[in-house]
Amino acid sequence: MRILAIETSCDETALALLEATGGLTSPKFVIQKNIISSQIAIHRPFGGVVPNLAKREHLKNLPILFEEMEKEIGKKKIDILAVTVGPGLEPALWTGVEFSKKVLKKLRVRNPKLEFIGTNHMEGHLYSFLLSQKTVNSKFEILNSKLKKLFPAIALVVSGGHTIILRVDSLTHWKKLGETRDDAVGEAFDKVARVLGLPYPGGPEIEKHARKGNPTFISFPRPMLHSPDYEFSFSGLKTSVLYYMRDNKNANIDDVAASFQAAALDVLVKKTERAVRGFSAQSIFLSGGVAANTALREALSAKAKEFRIPFLAPALMFNTDNASMIGVAAYMSHLRKKNRRITAQAHLSL
Repeated sequence: MRILAIETSCDETALALLEATGGLTSPKFVIQKNIISSQIAIHRPFGGVVPNLAKREHLKNLPILFEEMEKEIGKKKIDILAVTVGPGLEPALWTGVEFSKKVLKKLRVRNPKLEFIGTNHMEGHLYSFLLSQKTVNSKFEILNSKLKKLFPAIALVVSGGHTIILRVDSLTHWKKLGETRDDAVGEAFDKVARVLGLPYPGGPEIEKHARKGNPTFISFPRPMLHSPDYEFSFSGLKTSVLYYMRDNKNANIDDVAASFQAAALDVLVKKTERAVRGFSAQSIFLSGGVAANTALREALSAKAKEFRIPFLAPALMFNTDNASMIGVAAYMSHLRKKNRRITAQAHLSL
């Protein structure tokens, strides 16, 4: 089954063409083309994503990227056209939705039975563990052959807009255990980076400086670390950094970054560990933009080794927003016979 996917939920314009086979028992994906046009340089002067600028760039980039994708499509028949309908920035989502409707008319000339699927962006992140750096390899064949043994799993989905922990019972069933009550962890990284005078996006900048700093130099709070639930809160941690910098104007940025990162990741890792114990999880999944953080990947991988269970995270190129993960989620929606209204749904839940 050949899938063309379109992603415009935030500040990445992305298209992907992939082959999907294997069904729910052994899903396999071969990515034929994965294109991403980043808007980081556009938004960096503002310290974050400006929705109307994101919309403008999507409108400009979508026809250019699709023209490039058409060369790959050639005379191939597309079975599914997928587009992200939410969650995300509403002006950005609308650009993808409206553009996909134009593409649909064009592609249905060749395949009148083409399926049009509205896709949940967060499901794309959740399923992204099924994507490897290489499209098909021996390691992934092993993963697919043991797929049932991975469940129940605990999935941590962390990005600029979301911090969610899930119990995943299968590829079709999961339950949200908890989420952030205020700032998502990726949002906290961006805001702390601004406090430290570092450029957007803040996550990579904080991590870069943290490698050179002392993570125990400042004892920042670990919000909700000992609460019995799986909820998160990062607003107070961000404020603690703000007050510390106000009172210590000559502080070493590397030490502050390292101490902040240690506090934030400590909460994520310990809540995940508690969920693994509480639900006797057979594996740990990590996904979302913050999943690119090396310290977080290493910490959760180490915990998985302690429990003697697999740790699964997508290849680095599939952590941040991309259309390949949207194609994977669309394939799963097709198999589950689940679709969504093809309209921008900024607050769509997982």
